[in-house]
Amino acid sequence: MKTQGKTKEDRRYNESGIEIKPLYTAQDVAASQVDESDGVGEPGAFPFTRGIHREMYRKRPWTMRQYTGFGNAEDTNERFKYLIRTGNTGLNVAFDLPTQCGFDSDDDMSKGEVGRVGMAIDTLKDIETAFDGIDIQNITVSMTVNGTAAILIAMYLVMAEKRGFDPGRLRGTCQNDILKEFVGRGTWIYPVVPSVRLVADTIEYCAKNMPLYSPVSVCGYHIRESGATPTEEMAHGFCIAKAYLDEGLKRGLDIDEFASRMSFNFNIFGQFFEQICKFRAGRRLWAKILKEQYGAKNPRSMWLRMIAGGGGSGLTIEQPENNIVRGAYYALISALSGAQTIALCCYDEAYTIPSEKAQRLSLRTMQILIEEMGLTDTVDPLAGSYYVETLTNEMEEEIVRIMSDVDERGGIVKLISEGQIQSHVSKGAYEHQRQLENGEFRKVGVNCYRVEEDQPSVEMHTYKVEDADRQIERLKRIKTERDNAVVENALSRLGEVASGTENMMPAIIEAVKSYATVGEISQVLKSVFGKYSEPTIF
Repeated sequence: MKTQGKTKEDRRYNESGIEIKPLYTAQDVAASQVDESDGVGEPGAFPFTRGIHREMYRKRPWTMRQYTGFGNAEDTNERFKYLIRTGNTGLNVAFDLPTQCGFDSDDDMSKGEVGRVGMAIDTLKDIETAFDGIDIQNITVSMTVNGTAAILIAMYLVMAEKRGFDPGRLRGTCQNDILKEFVGRGTWIYPVVPSVRLVADTIEYCAKNMPLYSPVSVCGYHIRESGATPTEEMAHGFCIAKAYLDEGLKRGLDIDEFASRMSFNFNIFGQFFEQICKFRAGRRLWAKILKEQYGAKNPRSMWLRMIAGGGGSGLTIEQPENNIVRGAYYALISALSGAQTIALCCYDEAYTIPSEKAQRLSLRTMQILIEEMGLTDTVDPLAGSYYVETLTNEMEEEIVRIMSDVDERGGIVKLISEGQIQSHVSKGAYEHQRQLENGEFRKVGVNCYRVEEDQPSVEMHTYKVEDADRQIERLKRIKTERDNAVVENALSRLGEVASGTENMMPAIIEAVKSYATVGEISQVLKSVFGKYSEPTIF
């Protein structure tokens, strides 16, 4: 990672290591073009540098989502309804760590974590409660879950069907990007290969049964949060996305049958123009990859549909009110980048689960851009800037270089299985922290412009043990009331399917219908696949 700002030679670099000149001209744009398709072009037309829709936000503003979930399903349902009342046009669901890691709330491994950092989900009943009274046909729901994603997709589908919704018209997204979990967050369960098989099963099942649903949101976001540069975030994300596309093709799917339902989740913290240009470069490059490498014919298959989310690593504990300003710039970056959805972080997220006040402030920030700042008036207003177009070209070239390096070393699945990507990203995090501590990388309120201040006034989320107790009691009641013979048969069938080569989704759906728990289903799959062990890299 190059030093941000001045060096002894007064040269400047962005975080991706690209040198920033003091002045740009038309000659820089021409010199930086990778090939003839790198022109600015038109929005809504290949290669979509300026946006995937011709009129972009002038026709419809970005979807506004906020990441939320805590306690049990009742608590989260109340917060969902509050967010919708205040103007959110989508929901972004947080699950607690036991749910993400495949443990039930009454498991010893779950003690102290039930409902702490997200909503606790044990059975279909919890999903039914969480979305009670919410019109899921007219508000899209994004579920941030990976290791148990297939189970949660099944629960969401069954819940929707029980309420009379047509699966063929059901829209929404599940993160379901297990490869980045091995790099970034760590809520993996099974080894890499069977984990990828599960992702492919959801892709195949949704392509055939839920064609408007997005079963995977490839998440460069967490790779960036873990220490990657902006170009590495895009490059590794694209390599992972290609791995999933390849798995879909192995199932006999046509690329235009499922590629259009793959979405992306990227980060927005960092230097203003670098972030905007990484998205413009990424959108163009992804269109080229789909058209030239995969032979996609439908323009929708070439779209980089993305949520520009969070920017949580850009927030600081020090002087937390500064995060309000940071959040406003993050929202502006997302809007100028052409994001379809913005899930803006809240100023208190460095401390706690966001309060209602903080979430309302983030929502109002996005609404001010729409209603007062004119961000929806015209498409891609930065197009044609010598600096923006040059940097877009240079960012694309660097992303391609990183992707080529990954391919030459054996591919993303191999490198993640061996821990190579994890090791590289961790070194980036270490280097960034070193620069932060010695002042090479300047952070307002952290290593510059520090002041002695009173303890910041932040409303902390209170973890309630009684909420966890209620969740466990409900789980016990469901286990007593359900037909356990039906549960056992469903779980046995799932084990048989997992041991073979069939798609596991139908068996998971039947288990969910019987009110089998997340932990029970996960345990069956662990008995077949085993558990992942992190490789040691020196």
